Amino acid sequence: MTRAVIDLNAIEHNTALLLRAAAGAGVMAVVKANGFGHGSVEVARAALAGGASWLGVTSWAEARELRAAGIRAPILMWLYGPDDVPPDADVDLSVSSTLALEAVARAARRRGRPAVVHLKADTGLSRGGATAAEWPHLLTVAGKLQAEGSITVRGVWSHLATAEDPADPGLARQLIAFGHARAQAAAAGFDRPLVHLANSAAALQVPQARFDLVRAGIALYGVEPVPGRTFGLRPAMTWESTVILTKRVGPGAGVSYGHDHVVGRETTLALVPVGYADGVPRRVAGRAEVAVHGRRCPIVGRIAMDQVVVDAGDLPVRAGDRVVLFGPGTGGEPTVAEWARWAETIPHEILTGIGPRVRRVTRPGPAAAGRRAEPAGPPSRPGRR
Repeated sequence: MTRAVIDLNAIEHNTALLLRAAAGAGVMAVVKANGFGHGSVEVARAALAGGASWLGVTSWAEARELRAAGIRAPILMWLYGPDDVPPDADVDLSVSSTLALEAVARAARRRGRPAVVHLKADTGLSRGGATAAEWPHLLTVAGKLQAEGSITVRGVWSHLATAEDPADPGLARQLIAFGHARAQAAAAGFDRPLVHLANSAAALQVPQARFDLVRAGIALYGVEPVPGRTFGLRPAMTWESTVILTKRVGPGAGVSYGHDHVVGRETTLALVPVGYADGVPRRVAGRAEVAVHGRRCPIVGRIAMDQVVVDAGDLPVRAGDRVVLFGPGTGGEPTVAEWARWAETIPHEILTGIGPRVRRVTRPGPAAAGRRAEPAGPPSRPGRR
């Protein structure tokens, strides 16, 4: 009754759009968190068909799922502890510290094959990455381990904090810091690594951040990453459910737990089997709307674990009717960006919060039959510096 319909043509479209915007750089499709709730394997295949040359994940479980599905494109993984180094050399690993680097090298020695790593510099986000003070030592250790054959340094990268506003001084500081990190890497002998810095917003509007790869996250799924600007991205997910019960009530009827909402006039209430266990944030009560018969209707009363109540007014609603929680917005339905505003959060949280009870249904569209083959290995460097 409740499902998320995934438009894989939209994923392909968005990937191709990002590839054009990158103007010579490649695209790494970030498919972590089950492809932002869209299905990692399906999204990965669609993104590769749209021109992506790399995939990005956070964990070995995410990487393993892609490999088990037969996807052979290069993968970068960036979150793991010293005791969680993947038992396989089939993915590239981000390294932010000498502790992690040494753990990766030990695992590589046990395997008898060098680990392929991307050295990450902290340029101002203060999350992952080596600080400016730590970076020279990380480079020195990486050089020694590469010389002994334990690792191969393939990339140098960092992550941006404020790419949504090109005029933000923090962005300029990060670009300068990344330039210093790259220069030090070159001086340490890593003169031709794969360089990547740009996220979705930077890929679209910060040319000096594009380098060899751009890492596309939220834009891949059709959410415009820059407030107030549109780039032609197409939302890929439509979240829909079904009316299972209707009732006509009069003024004074209380709705759901606590009777936070009391009906002020005669109206039709529609029961929809989706709740906070499925990813509907409780805080959207009294704010959120859904579309029924192409018209917006408010969710009223408290959000329950498994159900919400919609005030359909005088619409001729009956059990079995389709309810759209959010979609592309082309049919008048709410968008995920609107749901994020109602929930006082970001679209990322709404999309990744849709639970496993919600069935994912892919809609491949006419482009599926002609999809290009995915790259079998790391692409040649576009040469942007």
